[in-house]
Amino acid sequence: MAAYAICVRDGQVLLARSPGPGGVPEWVLPGGGTEHGEDPHDTVVREVEEETGYRVEPTALLGVGSHRVTRPSRAGLGGLLRRTVDHHAVQLVYEVRVTGGDLRFEVGGSTDLAAWQDLTAVPGLIRVPMVDIGLRLWRERPPSGRAERPRAEEG
Repeated sequence: MAAYAICVRDGQVLLARSPGPGGVPEWVLPGGGTEHGEDPHDTVVREVEEETGYRVEPTALLGVGSHRVTRPSRAGLGGLLRRTVDHHAVQLVYEVRVTGGDLRFEVGGSTDLAAWQDLTAVPGLIRVPMVDIGLRLWRERPPSGRAERPRAEEG
């Protein structure tokens, strides 16, 4: 379970940059994993401040993203046991507004940069699919709270 923020103002969206797999940086929505016993509303507030320096107030729950991926387990006896893990990610997407703080970069965390990106520039960025899902939820505000994952040809 994770909670992510969509923060749009003046035609720009607030994004964070993650080192990404293989060391290729990719843009992500500010947010992250919900700690045991933590309310997702509190998660998004905490994560946005950690990754961007901004204090935020969630103004709407836009929807839920969900996907599964099967991948090799990192656990095992020196790599001798090759098991797979069926990982199911559930991501709550909140619309937020900045209430204070100053833009800064996270040190020693899961991201290394935070920046406002023009909405028109997002399609050209190297980004995780969750960015597109979050923006689709923000734009369309589907009553079901569900945004279909973009097809490969949509970017």
